[in-house]
Amino acid sequence: MKIVIAAASGNIGRRTAEKVIQAGAETVLLARHPEKLADLVERGATVKQISSDDPQGLSEATQNADALFWLTPPKLDTPSLSNWYIQTAMAGATAVRENGIKRVVNISSIGAGAKPNLGTVSFVGDVESIFNQTGANVLHLRPGYFMENFLSQVKLIQQDHTVYFPYASDHDLPWISTDDIGDEAAKYLLDDRWAGKWTRNLMGPENLTILETTAILSQLLDCPIEYVQVTIESIQQQLASIGATPDVQKELGKLFIALGDPDGIYYATARTHEAVTPTTFEQFVKNKLLPNIC
Repeated sequence: MKIVIAAASGNIGRRTAEKVIQAGAETVLLARHPEKLADLVERGATVKQISSDDPQGLSEATQNADALFWLTPPKLDTPSLSNWYIQTAMAGATAVRENGIKRVVNISSIGAGAKPNLGTVSFVGDVESIFNQTGANVLHLRPGYFMENFLSQVKLIQQDHTVYFPYASDHDLPWISTDDIGDEAAKYLLDDRWAGKWTRNLMGPENLTILETTAILSQLLDCPIEYVQVTIESIQQQLASIGATPDVQKELGKLFIALGDPDGIYYATARTHEAVTPTTFEQFVKNKLLPNIC
C-alpha cells in the first residue's frame, strides 16, 4: 500500500506519517522543507520537496498511490487566502483524478462551509467540495481547537506565567490534541474497507474554558498561571510583523471572531460519541507542554 502525505512537516502531518510508517506502508511525504523530516526518512519514508500548489509535482508524487492525506498548509504571504485554499485544493484534486487515487483523508474544521465570513472555516468548506468531485472516496475530518496552540506560548508561560488568547475567559472550546487527529487520519488512510464521501467531527474528550485550562496548568506547574484576553487587532499586528498580507490578517481575524462567538460554530456542533478523542488536556500538558517548559 502506498500512501502520500501532504504538509507532512506539520504537527498533524508528522503524526500521521509516523503511524503510517509504523504500519509498514510505503510512505511518501510532501513538504516545502524536507530537512525537517530527516528522522522519518531514516525510518523508511521518501520525502519530496513539493509545494501544495504545484499540480505537476503533486501528480508525479502521487503516481500509483492508494491514498492521499491532505491538509491545506498556512501561507502568510498569499495575496488572497481564499484563493490559496482553492488553488491548492484544485492541484490536489487534479492529482487524485489523474492517478485514480482511491481514498483521500482531508483535514477540515468543525463548521466547515457553514456560512461565509468565517475565515478559514469557510474556505475549508470549498476544499471539501473540490475533493468530493474527484470520484475518490473522501473523508473530511473536522477537528476542534488544537491543544498544541499552547506550545507557541511556552516562553510567555515561563517568563510571565500568563497565556494569551482572543477569547472570553468563560468561553469553552472543544480542545483536541493534534496527535489524536493524526491517529484518526492514519487509521482511515490504512483502511481500504470504507467508501463514500463523508465527514467526522473530532472534539477531544471535553470542552474547557480558558480559565479551566489555566487552572490545570497552574496545578501541574505548581504556580499560578494567569489569563489575559488580547484583542484580535493585536494578533493581526503580530501577523503583519511576520509577513502576513492584509488579506491574511483580515481573514484570520474573521476566524478568531467565529471561534470566540458564544453562539457560533462550536456551539452549533453536537458532541456525539464518535466525536470524542482520548487525549485529555492534563495528558497534553504532562506529555508535550511540560517537557518544553521544565
